[in-house]
Amino acid sequence: MTATPRGSSGHNIAAVRTGKHATALLLASSLLALAGCSGSDADTSSSTPSLSKAAGSSSPSATANGEAAAVIAAYTSSWDAQTLAYSKASSAGTDLKENTTFKALADIEKDLAVMRKAGQVTTGKPAINPKVVKVTDAKIPRATVADCVDTTHWILTDKASKKPVPLPTTRLIKYVSTATLEKWGTKWMVTKLTAQEQSC
Repeated sequence: MTATPRGSSGHNIAAVRTGKHATALLLASSLLALAGCSGSDADTSSSTPSLSKAAGSSSPSATANGEAAAVIAAYTSSWDAQTLAYSKASSAGTDLKENTTFKALADIEKDLAVMRKAGQVTTGKPAINPKVVKVTDAKIPRATVADCVDTTHWILTDKASKKPVPLPTTRLIKYVSTATLEKWGTKWMVTKLTAQEQSC
């Protein structure tokens, strides 16, 4: 079994399967595309909006309340910490707790444990291009971010041999990802990161 990080949707990306779906998805860091979804299985239903659709519907309130930049900063910070964690198959010494909730961290830790057991880490890093889709002003403000994650240079690697782990050729290299964040006090926290089975 091959390990790979997550894309938080409640499915484990860490375990790569041998079937058409080369992986199952989960939270917070998405090497999802590395473990990948088959392009032929991509969900193109109207219930899963494309990145272009989501990005184009950016809420005026995001600019009006000045929160968009803070949301993107928190989202990017969470990705940076996840990338570091996957590069050593450990969250120790990372800033994951700064912008990622406990539930999200638990999902990531599951991935990291599988990676450690398999003797795998990642090299390089993903390219992200997040856009704030919506900010909801409520008792606990919430924000939605749409992203196109490019894993071209984020490589799952055997720690001992330093060689890339073979992955299905049908995996998505670039995929749509959506994130939900909540504002806890003055800080935005990533509560959910969902990797869609959809290319971008």
